[in-house]
Amino acid sequence: MKLSLSFVVFAAVFGLGMAGGEWEKSKSRGKVVFESYCVACHLGSGQGIVGAFPPLAKSDYLMADTERAVRGIKYGLSGEIVVNGVKYNNYMAEMGLSDQEIADVMNYILNSWGNKSKKMITAEFVKAVKE
Repeated sequence: MKLSLSFVVFAAVFGLGMAGGEWEKSKSRGKVVFESYCVACHLGSGQGIVGAFPPLAKSDYLMADTERAVRGIKYGLSGEIVVNGVKYNNYMAEMGLSDQEIADVMNYILNSWGNKSKKMITAEFVKAVKE
């Protein structure tokens, strides 16, 4: 029983077993968040603008460390980063999104434009990410 309860808690935090309906709903909500807050810089194609705004499409930076990506959305991001071999040194302001909105937009971008994630980001995961 103890193992089963631990697995249920793990599944709730990391989204296991929810890849169906709830994950699809999250990605759908995330698309709305993306179109409201992110599209101006990262463009509808997720390609960004080379040298100014990094791509989210097929992004090695994004896919390598989802916690780092959440941190950037949650707290803002400044300083040099390298995405797909290109250096970016710009500033992304904190968006003021809720933990659920961040989880939703992450689920959308992690599964759009050639990105394929097997892990659902949850509001609980976002809440646990510290600056």
